[in-house]
Amino acid sequence: MVDNQHQKIKGYRDLTEQEIRVMNACKDTANGVGELLAIVAEQPGVDKRWLAIAQTDLQKGFMALVRSVARPESF
Repeated sequence: MVDNQHQKIKGYRDLTEQEIRVMNACKDTANGVGELLAIVAEQPGVDKRWLAIAQTDLQKGFMALVRSVARPESF
């Protein structure tokens, strides 16, 4: 893997060390939420439709949070 491969992708930029820490914190938190969703999914009687909505909305929220830090130049 090339260390600077993001520089070859349009719209990406170098992040500061602080931005990298924040991005990693966002991703760690998102993974924890994903684990919680998996636990909830195993519970009897869970409404799978609402669980799917929660998963989608949470994924979109974390993606927006990450993009707020990364500030990509592309759409």
